[in-house]
Amino acid sequence: MATYLAPIEKPRGLLLKLVYYFTRRMFGTVSTPIAVFSARMPRAFLMFYGKVSSLDKKLTLPRQTVILVRERVASINGCLYCMDASRWYALTKSPDVLPKLDALAEYVTSPLFTPAERAALGYVSELVEHRSVSPATFAELSRHYSEREICDIVWLVASEHVYNMTNIGLGIGSDGLCERQAARGDTSVAATAG
Repeated sequence: MATYLAPIEKPRGLLLKLVYYFTRRMFGTVSTPIAVFSARMPRAFLMFYGKVSSLDKKLTLPRQTVILVRERVASINGCLYCMDASRWYALTKSPDVLPKLDALAEYVTSPLFTPAERAALGYVSELVEHRSVSPATFAELSRHYSEREICDIVWLVASEHVYNMTNIGLGIGSDGLCERQAARGDTSVAATAG
């Protein structure tokens, strides 16, 4: 599927050229959100996404929980790029979470998920699907997470939603990051991709 706006192949400005270089080096291509959205709004991109990255580094949640929450939001919203990016991240940084990503739609009943993960995913699902959360759902979340961790979860939902709406609104689909990684010769990814 083609994006609604054509990707910008040759960015202006040294900083954006560096971003293109490093994403091409990391993914084997310039990621479509950067070439379509960020290239047209480089200051906003650098300011907002830089802050998101900085705040993400300060999260107190386990890495697996972060991956699961982001993937759950992206899957509910139907953001193909973000679903692909979450899986790529899991493949390269936390492959032990892959079985849970594969079973994410059955998190309520799957024995792979801890009670804490079920509480987080239930909260996230309700928040994204209904734009509200019942007191019972919040109480269950509170049994497993500290106030700070709850704020981390809310942050993940909010920031992932921004990514999702940006990509969906501009017709940005999957970049095939997992397949690209496998094609580049990473056999651990090739064995688990798709």
